Amino acid sequence: MAAKSIKGNKNLAKRIRTRRNELNLTIEEAAARANVGTKTWSRYEAGGAIRQDKIKGLCKALNWRGLPEDEELDDETGSSIEDLKQNSPWSTFLEESFGRYAAISFAIGSDILSDFLKEDLLELSTMPKWSHVGQIETSMLKEELPAQFLTRYDYEFIYCFYLTVERLRLCAKRNLPIIAHSVLEELALFLISRESKFLLECMKSEGKISEEEYDTGEDWAFDLFGDMDIVTCLYSDIYLKEENEYHFKHWLEQQFFCEQKTEIE
Repeated sequence: MAAKSIKGNKNLAKRIRTRRNELNLTIEEAAARANVGTKTWSRYEAGGAIRQDKIKGLCKALNWRGLPEDEELDDETGSSIEDLKQNSPWSTFLEESFGRYAAISFAIGSDILSDFLKEDLLELSTMPKWSHVGQIETSMLKEELPAQFLTRYDYEFIYCFYLTVERLRLCAKRNLPIIAHSVLEELALFLISRESKFLLECMKSEGKISEEEYDTGEDWAFDLFGDMDIVTCLYSDIYLKEENEYHFKHWLEQQFFCEQKTEIE
């Protein structure tokens, strides 16, 4: 995916460097906070472009609510709908069933979520066997995954989650239906829709998607599930007992729409 970027310039680079020094952070410490490599951070301070999906981590590292308002988006590096269709997993099924917003959201969000999972896998591979994402200082997932089961998110689970996301992406590439049969698949699609939201807001403001498309397509994941149980059960103040179908113990079980399951040969 050709991710939309903030255009690099000396003024923004200076602000980033000045703010890092104000916080008494080394480049290594700032990069770790932002969940990027030291070379990537060094490029920021040299005036390099900043990918839109990395802005949240950069602002978190510098204790900013957002980037300085006078910086302009670089239209030349921005992603168009055609770029997404060519370079990201574009789901014709989602486009035809729930509208273009859903297909764009899946293409963008699955790229971002896949990257987050790979980054956490890399971190966990350097830690003791029973480590979990809650112990990773700069994990972008530990704030996104349901809090009740935080200590269950070890290397094996994150690897399984990564394969689940890749399977959904393969369905998109092969023009197969995307159907959530398990809680983990529902969770993957929910997080995909959530991670894409910021970029879709940018695309709306630039006129790449219409107000109507945005307003009617925003809840595509819940339309696909047929309910909002993923939020009610996993992102509310409900404590789940083991017999509940949304308890971590059951996340891999094929529970929903199983009669419609499509196998990938």
